[in-house]
Amino acid sequence: MIEVGGNAAANSIYEAYIPEGHKKPEPDASHEQRANFIVSKYENQEFLKPGLRIVSGKGGPNSNSAKSRIDGGSSKRTEGMVEFIGMLKVKVIRGTNLAIRDIKTSDPYVVLNLGTQTSQTRVISSNLNPVWNEEIMLSVPEIYGPIKLKVFDYDTFSADDIMGEADIDIQPLISSAMACGNAAMFANMQIGKWLKADGNALIEDSIVNIVDGKVIQAMTLKLQNVECGEIDLEIEWIPLDQ
Repeated sequence: MIEVGGNAAANSIYEAYIPEGHKKPEPDASHEQRANFIVSKYENQEFLKPGLRIVSGKGGPNSNSAKSRIDGGSSKRTEGMVEFIGMLKVKVIRGTNLAIRDIKTSDPYVVLNLGTQTSQTRVISSNLNPVWNEEIMLSVPEIYGPIKLKVFDYDTFSADDIMGEADIDIQPLISSAMACGNAAMFANMQIGKWLKADGNALIEDSIVNIVDGKVIQAMTLKLQNVECGEIDLEIEWIPLDQ
């Protein structure tokens, strides 16, 4: 329930299609009746919109080996032997207090990796607080892990120096989006959350919202394995049939 934004938001999703004649347990219902309803609602996901059952793989959300798979009626696109379930529009907004890798400054750029896909922003010269505002499109494979983000300092005559990295757990965003189905049918609301924890790079909890019919998640990441630096991002889920 935390991931989808609290009890009210969870009920609007997980109780969207309660069959006729199947009632929620009353306050005086037996323990068995309550337990059966909870299993049907959350474990079997019988009351979700048709075809939107979500199945998560084993492993922590920030583990390098963590993988997720979403089954059901979602559209898929196949390229070669890889099936894709949707797209992510990643807006790399800005960096703050990035590490110095030249004499007094750096020439930073951001690289994003998801599966076999790698994309990067432009280089901004001599700036420790760069503003990119660049959008990068990534296809989401049926089985996926985190987005790998790395920041580099561009060097003309030597190998580029790394300026920090972070893993982006995209499961809360995708699970929330798939559970909602057509986001255009909902008013602006919170539908999910990626929680700040010792094992991830979040500065604070990252909220998944429906905004004007789009599923969007904003976040600020503290770069790892480096002395300083933060990156602001915004990620939008784009279904294949959009």
